[in-house]
Amino acid sequence: MDTPPFSELGLPDTLLAAIEILGYERPSPIQFKSIPPALEGKDLVGLSATGSGKTAAFTLPALAKLDVKLAYPQVLILCPTRELAVQVCEEVHRLGAKMIGLHATPVYGGAPIDRQLRALRSGAQLVVGTPGRLLDHLRRGSFDASRIKMAILDEADRMLDMGFKDEMDELLAALPSDRQTLFFSATMNPGVSRLIQKFGNSPQIVEIEQKARTVSTVDQSYFEVRQRSKVEVLSRILDMNPPRLGIIFCNTKRSVDECTEDLVNRGYAADRLHGDITQQMRERVLKRFREGAVEILVATDVAARGLDIDEIDIVFNYDLPTDPEDYVHRIGRTGRAGRSGRAVSFVYGREIYRMQAIERYTRSVVRREKIPSVEQVEGRRADLVFDDLKERLESGKFDAYQENIDRLLEQGHTPTDIAGALVTMIREASGREGSPIEEDREPMRHERREAPRRDDRPQRDDRPQREDRGPRPDRPPGGQRELIPTDQGMTRLFLSLGKTHGVMAKEIVGMLYREAGLPDGCLGRITLFPKHSLVDVPEQFVGQVIDRTKTARLRGRPFRMDVDRGPQ
Repeated sequence: MDTPPFSELGLPDTLLAAIEILGYERPSPIQFKSIPPALEGKDLVGLSATGSGKTAAFTLPALAKLDVKLAYPQVLILCPTRELAVQVCEEVHRLGAKMIGLHATPVYGGAPIDRQLRALRSGAQLVVGTPGRLLDHLRRGSFDASRIKMAILDEADRMLDMGFKDEMDELLAALPSDRQTLFFSATMNPGVSRLIQKFGNSPQIVEIEQKARTVSTVDQSYFEVRQRSKVEVLSRILDMNPPRLGIIFCNTKRSVDECTEDLVNRGYAADRLHGDITQQMRERVLKRFREGAVEILVATDVAARGLDIDEIDIVFNYDLPTDPEDYVHRIGRTGRAGRSGRAVSFVYGREIYRMQAIERYTRSVVRREKIPSVEQVEGRRADLVFDDLKERLESGKFDAYQENIDRLLEQGHTPTDIAGALVTMIREASGREGSPIEEDREPMRHERREAPRRDDRPQRDDRPQREDRGPRPDRPPGGQRELIPTDQGMTRLFLSLGKTHGVMAKEIVGMLYREAGLPDGCLGRITLFPKHSLVDVPEQFVGQVIDRTKTARLRGRPFRMDVDRGPQ
């Protein structure tokens, strides 16, 4: 839909100046429909997918109502995860860049609490945080909720899904009754409706129609790759199916520079585009890219704006974008003009949840793939060499070099040996020696964590009758669970919630990263039983996990977590 400029929405000049600097020309539909009623003081329910611009839709009215002369919390923004809390706070600082005296701070679990205490005591006017840690500060008395005039729930449905119902109820009940409340959610489910009915004041509903946002001709997949392995995996994918033209997207200029340098050192025809590249150099790089002299372009989102080339075969998300809308813009560079294209993303650790948000936003499934092995890449290179050789022989477009070959034959070399040596030289000249990476030696981590989907389990009619079945493979006689060995350096923890409580492996993962502040990708096997679960964590974090989860909740329930003592 066409929307009017920001200047017609009633925003103050300081915010309009920041919007102009950021380069936003017109508001998105959710911003256009949400900002005016929010500025009027009305409660609001915004139904819009992640990445539709809703952060600015609630941040701009919040900043417009903020009094920077008053050094106490006036606006509260609740987010489901610490990553989102940090992103929202960064957006607050960008949009409030012209507001002298603005003080906004993120508050979330897994981070040193003393730093957050200092920020709150120093007079933060806008607080962005996760429910668990904010409730902790509220109970400590370090967060003063008595003068909050606007409360915003970002991704309310997701917070409820993660088991924050009780925390959200307690937090909202502690706020002044005359506050303004904005609810933003991707869906209107019963839990969100209950929240709105209980804490909203006849809110106005703003709904943006959601449609599939990706091109059907683009094949989307992702690989689980550590940061240090990205260049090697990128090289393998490029060698398995060499593209005519490809774009690699990075989130920072430094990442662009490092990736480009690594690719050039490996023999690829690559060049870069980012904000520090002069306009003259940019035009030169793009000209060489269009002509095919540069096969791989490494770029940031900003540098790639206005890039209109139809022949791009593949797009890489070397760094996964934080905004799903950026993902759509990136992969839209390929699969144009009726051609097929491919989009490949690299993710690791908690980035898997960002990929799930992208799938929800795009309403499409991004397929997980296994990293090609060194042997597979070598085999593919050999096939490509032989295909080129066969085509050259059949076309007859080659020089005979009869005199040179006759000399080799006279020296006793057979035609087979000569041909074999020439092919070997060609492969050595064109090939790039791969190096082993950690991902080669381990299974895909999320395959270990996820329980089988219901659709993947055998149907009841296909199962043998009880008397025909042998002993259960996962449980020895007597009904005790099997003692599954732990990996070296890992300790198995007992968690007192299981399948009958509705707990899923991914929720345990999210809770542990959020509450215990564990490093990305450190968790091991997670096994769900009816009334409890087992979680493998690195030995050095055992005390930290047990201590920091004592007051945590999972699906709204308290739980006990301790070192597993084995079958009783």
